[in-house]
Amino acid sequence: MNSPAPLRRRHFLQLSALSLAGASLGLAGCASAAKPAAAARKKIPVGVQLYSVRAACKQDFPGTLAAIARMGYAGVEFAGYWNRSAKEIRQMLDDNGIVACGSHTPSEMVLSPDKLKATIEFNQILGNRFIIVPDMSGATRQIWVEKAARFNAIAAQLAPLGLSTGYHSHWHDFNLVEGARPWEIFGENTSADVILQLDTSNCCDGGADPVAELKKFPGRTRSIHLKPNGGGPEAVIGEDKVDWPAVFEICETTGSTQWYVVEHEASQNPMGAVARTFDKLKALGKV
Repeated sequence: MNSPAPLRRRHFLQLSALSLAGASLGLAGCASAAKPAAAARKKIPVGVQLYSVRAACKQDFPGTLAAIARMGYAGVEFAGYWNRSAKEIRQMLDDNGIVACGSHTPSEMVLSPDKLKATIEFNQILGNRFIIVPDMSGATRQIWVEKAARFNAIAAQLAPLGLSTGYHSHWHDFNLVEGARPWEIFGENTSADVILQLDTSNCCDGGADPVAELKKFPGRTRSIHLKPNGGGPEAVIGEDKVDWPAVFEICETTGSTQWYVVEHEASQNPMGAVARTFDKLKALGKV
């Protein structure tokens, strides 16, 4: 994702989700061309972040969900609800035999006590367990420490309900703040109950190594965004510069990763890119 993308994502979420109320080629995790993956040590279900196909969702939300299910994906991660109720969306999921594998939810809908109740109720109806905040900012270390404390409290509140919260990485989360990366400040100050949803491409765009970041926080990547980086706008997994064998090995041996979430933002044919990604993952033995 290029630098302006987080703002576009934030604007997109504000418009649609509130219906509820490159990289350095010397980096180890971004540099080596993907090689054929070894046999998976465990099967991890694969979903799609619907921001990848947002135009199709706007035009025909039910039809887009049906098309993704036909491709073979097991779930979808939301980035807005297209003015549909939780009950309507849950019926669409059930009709197509797929599940909600996460929901990118604006920070105010999670961090504001007066809005968290509605967020919980909405996601319980959806059957979604992972409530992920997609973007935050902070100019000082103390701001990130305070954010971490708030997430710890919310995670403890959600745990008895079978729900979890977490944070999704953007490129700016790897730019130094007072000598440290905000992603790492946040990770070091949050409990094991808080999901660290690494985005492989955003990590590379921020000048960091996704493999190294995964290793720094073992057991925290219960959901990960699989996004190509460095292969051009139409490249999918295996056609880019991310060290996918190393990423898959970490996710499949720590025992913590519960979802692979495919995201592809650059293609001129988003549905085609999502379909090609599934085919590539199938060839690699991941689905």
